[in-house]
Amino acid sequence: MAAEPSFEWDEARSRLNEEKHGVAFEMAQLAFLDEHRIIAEDLGHSAQEQRFYCFGKVYDGILTVRFTWREGRNPHFWRRLLAQR
Repeated sequence: MAAEPSFEWDEARSRLNEEKHGVAFEMAQLAFLDEHRIIAEDLGHSAQEQRFYCFGKVYDGILTVRFTWREGRNPHFWRRLLAQR
């Protein structure tokens, strides 16, 4: 049985993200639950930290979420979510 994904974020950052992109992190989580989601590496990001994109269907559209894996944790544990519509 696969583990359910879990998420971590800072509430202040979530509010800023919602103001900037119109997406709260609670909504961003839904992109990862799309069984047809696509995960792609952000090759243009810094060499110091790998960053990825998740493209997933949320309600009636596709949501793009940038994230990093949290070191030493289950790969289903997301450290940073940056979402946009």
